This record gives sequence, C-alpha cells and structure tokens, in this order.
Amino acid sequence: MPPPPTADATTSALRTIFDEAGVEGFVHARDIDGDGEGEGEEGGREVTFRADAPVVVASLRKIAVAVAYARRAAAGALDRAARHTITAANREGGGIGTDSCRHDVTLSTRDLAFFMLSMSDNAATDKLMEILGTDQVRAVAAELGCPRLPVGRYRELWGPVWEELGLDPDGDVDAQLDEVSEDRIRGLAMLDPARSASSTPREITSMLTAIWRDRAGPAEACAEVRELMSRQLSVHRLAAGFDDDVRVAAKNGSLWGVLNEAAVVEYPDGGRYAVAVFLRTPALGGRNPAADAAIGRAARTAVDHLRRTPRATAPQETA
Repeated sequence: MPPPPTADATTSALRTIFDEAGVEGFVHARDIDGDGEGEGEEGGREVTFRADAPVVVASLRKIAVAVAYARRAAAGALDRAARHTITAANREGGGIGTDSCRHDVTLSTRDLAFFMLSMSDNAATDKLMEILGTDQVRAVAAELGCPRLPVGRYRELWGPVWEELGLDPDGDVDAQLDEVSEDRIRGLAMLDPARSASSTPREITSMLTAIWRDRAGPAEACAEVRELMSRQLSVHRLAAGFDDDVRVAAKNGSLWGVLNEAAVVEYPDGGRYAVAVFLRTPALGGRNPAADAAIGRAARTAVDHLRRTPRATAPQETA
C-alpha cells in the first residue's frame, strides 16, 4: 500500500483537480464511523477544502424533503401507497421525469420520493412538498443542521428569479431566457449563496451522517432514505470516481454555473464516508465533462485520505 498522504499533499491534490478543470471547488468528507473524539458526535476524521463556505445546493435540498417524507411514513402519518396526481400545476416543463410529461401522471407517495431522488424529478418534488408542507420540511432541514437550506415548491423558488430577470412566467420562459445576457444571469440572487438560501459542504455531510447513523429519524425512515439515494440514475460525477465494488448512494444538483454532488460511499470492508463536492463553473450550462470528472476525482481523493491516514492529520483549508 502507498504511504499515507500528508494533509498538505491532499489539499494540494484537490486544488490541482479544480485548477485543471477550470472550476472553483468546495469539499467536505468525513468518516461516518469514526469514534468522534475531538470531532463531536457526527464522526471522526474529516477532509476539508473550503468546507465552511456557503454554497448553492440546487437539488441537494431534496435530501431533506426525502427525510421529511420517510419520517411521516415511518410514523404511520402518511400512506406510502396512496395515489397522487401530478398535474400542470406541478410541472415546469423541460425537466426530467414527470416534469416533462404532457399529461397528468398518478404515482404513489413512495414513488414520488423515488422519482425525486432517482432522477431529480422537480414535478414529483413539488407534489411531495404539497403533501408534506413547507414548514415541516424546513423544520427537518434545520434539525439536521441545514437551517439555510432552500425549502419550498419549485414555483415558489423560481418566481423571484423570473421577477428579477423581468420575465413573464406565463409566457415561453426558455425563449425569454435566450434574450437575457450571461452577466444578468450570473448576478441572480439565487446564484449568490450570500444573498439566498444556502448551505455548506460540512452541513451537507453532517446531514448524511445523521441519516446513515439512524439519527435523522426512526431507523426505518433513515433506511428508506438510504435505499432511495442508492437509486440515483446519474453515475457520471461522484460515482465515477470509485470502483464498482464501492456502493454509492448520492444526490446531485445543477444550476447555471453550479455543479454539485453529495454521497455516502461504502466499501466492502465496512468503511463508510460522507463526501460533498460543490463546484462553481465558468460556463453557465451545457455539458462539462471536465467538471463532472473533477467531482469524482475530488471525492475519491478525499476518501482515499480518510482511508489511509490516522486521525488528527486531515487537511484543512478555509475559504
């Protein structure tokens, strides 16, 4: 086995990964099953790279929605098999899953959560938010250590954006966006974590650790969220950094100039590590294979450090 990496070497490796991809990166990784000595109750060793800087979470907010759903289902307050219809009131159009369906779709409560996490279906998320209520999801997010996480139905979250850009939400939004300059989009409050709902890489891995240690709710609820996160269809970012025998349960997120993913990776030897990688990219949209690959490389670099280095030597870099 290679010698353990030093803290400085791991920090330098992360910086190189982000520089080569031409992105700004933020990372936090933690050993879920560390003894917690000197680290609080959440776990032991950690790797940090601007881990306490505020970041735009995008669809990672759906993890908290899933916990709120699973808690209610485990308590018997919500029927997993109950049927709910996604209508035009829930769809934005142009998205993934039921969000792009032309006709109403009926799903069970559980399958709304499945579509939300497996393919990041925004319409399914909005329907689930409608069932749960914003206040309940906000309370769960705060309890899990993410008090600034954006909470609300997608139409509530996007309304201020269309207003800020002066767009008519009842018109052809895509056509109107084509006329908006990149500078105006970059200046949106939604894309500035200092002016909008946000979180930090450390907060996100803390939430994941609570789920994996059955502290985010009843064990039944935590197990359901873990299973749903393991169904994410997208494997081209964080999961691509790990071998096939490593189990990855993840949630990714994207916005203009934002690419993120957070996951728990579980090794055959029982090692479990929560890792979150957030990127700010120079391009607002479109394919960015270099940035996608950087997420997987950064996650693997951080986890390798945790697996090969004794406690109390984890790299630290502040914003």
